Amino acid sequence: MPSTTPVSSPASASSAAAPVNSLGIAAMAITVVLWASAFVGIRAIGPHFSPGSLTLGRLAIAAVVLAAVALPKILKTRLVPRGREWWPILAYGVMWFGGYNVALNAAEHVLDAGTSALLINVNPILVAIMAGIFLKEGFPRWLLIGSTIAFAGVALIALGSGAPGRPGESATTDMAGVLLCLLAAVLAAVSVIIQKPVLRKFPAAQATWFGILVGAVCCLPFAGQLVSEVQAAPPAATAGLVYLGIFPTAIAFTTWAYALSLVDAGKLAATTYLVPGTTVLISWLLLGEIPTAWGLVGGLVCLVGVSLTRRRTRTRRGGAGEAARGGASGAAGGVSSQNPAVPGDNRD
Repeated sequence: MPSTTPVSSPASASSAAAPVNSLGIAAMAITVVLWASAFVGIRAIGPHFSPGSLTLGRLAIAAVVLAAVALPKILKTRLVPRGREWWPILAYGVMWFGGYNVALNAAEHVLDAGTSALLINVNPILVAIMAGIFLKEGFPRWLLIGSTIAFAGVALIALGSGAPGRPGESATTDMAGVLLCLLAAVLAAVSVIIQKPVLRKFPAAQATWFGILVGAVCCLPFAGQLVSEVQAAPPAATAGLVYLGIFPTAIAFTTWAYALSLVDAGKLAATTYLVPGTTVLISWLLLGEIPTAWGLVGGLVCLVGVSLTRRRTRTRRGGAGEAARGGASGAAGGVSSQNPAVPGDNRD
């Protein structure tokens, strides 16, 4: 009957879409907070660890933690990459878990955490562009508008974070640090696009664990340096390294991968504009660094921008438009029932 399909199908589809979106948002919120804390943590323990050894330490700790989650599932399902399935995993393992972290660690030796977070946040724009081209997610109007506004908010935050982090250091003018951050942003953006198809077959924890293992293997040349630096580092710095391995790496990259399996890459990446503002807040609470007026205003602008990326563009086609308002039947309901399955709520 034509009257039954439009009534039941949209209802069931919308009820199924709601928990997916809620879980994706919750996972991304965890990621934002933990990644923001990483900028502060890297800056804090940077004097005690070189970029390569810090990366290896984080990845080694994360690999051990995630093994407890990933290995039992792998042994149960026997689901492991085979043949060409390893190529994208090797790619994002080398670029994101290896190259990105080394570049960011090196950059934060000369740049403050807020400026580093700002520069890394050209990443969502790159992801949105590449997702539109390679993942066929298109270029939704509100995604572009919201991303632009959010980036403007990040720029405002940067105006208040230009003071040198340590005596004798320039926080924002060291071009080597700027270029390293931009390199890290490019590596992360490309990795997001490569990782998205992998998550269609492998669970988030496993896809993350495989990438971490690849990155750790790439950083093995820094093993001797890591051992000597851990022996010389104070206990607080070693504790900071353990924190970075467990929370911003093992947990946050897994929650990111989980959210990426549910949400379009472009829209998900736009939420990382919240990281610089969250970094300011964490510094305020933990280090007693009072945010500037620019930082507070910028944080609010980021929130507005990210909220706009979640808006949906109204379609102007008669059938779909009527179905979205619940006033259609028959053929119009058929159009509506197809949209959630596409999924149109992420693409519009």
